[in-house]
Amino acid sequence: MSGLAYKMEDNSNNVNNMNPVHLNSLTDQDLQINLWLELVATKQDKQAFAALFKNFAPKIRAHGLKRFGVEAQAMDLVQETMFLVWKKAGLFNFNKGKASTWIYTIMRNHCFDMLRKIKSKKEDAISDDLWPTFEGDCSPQDTDHLQSRRLLMHLDSLPASQKEVVNGIYIKEMTQQELALHLDLPLGTIKSRLRLAMSKLREKMEECHD
Repeated sequence: MSGLAYKMEDNSNNVNNMNPVHLNSLTDQDLQINLWLELVATKQDKQAFAALFKNFAPKIRAHGLKRFGVEAQAMDLVQETMFLVWKKAGLFNFNKGKASTWIYTIMRNHCFDMLRKIKSKKEDAISDDLWPTFEGDCSPQDTDHLQSRRLLMHLDSLPASQKEVVNGIYIKEMTQQELALHLDLPLGTIKSRLRLAMSKLREKMEECHD
């Protein structure tokens, strides 16, 4: 670490230029982390980055295990967070406080992105599974399921928002992405409404066979 300490002494003038109010509120550990990040930002210093990685990786991993419960995803969170720290270090404003807060914000934002992707994949799997089952419940004479009076009656039993999604996808034959753009809604909302609607329609079709 002697080499790193020497480099940090070279950057002492930059630290002294920080807002005194913020500087006085930082602990020695905060200052150390700020210096490591500054070396990464200004010199792409790999030794400083290694020190940041050693300091933050266990904490990010623990957060990932708490949120995902899977070691592989927790380590993905570590790798992606620290990659973004390396890539975006120059964007941190050293006059505004703690680098650790900035790093944890990156971690949380990427964690939310990962959770959204996981949720989206689950919704895709559910909606894809429901529709074939729903079709299989219809009697053979109902060749055109969506145009039959009985099915239209079931569609009318849905909340307006869910009915709109089913009509768009299965009657107008729009893709989920097209419908999301058409209704000016997030794709996740379309997927969620479709999943709920198909579950209710499936229940209705099962009732008609009882």
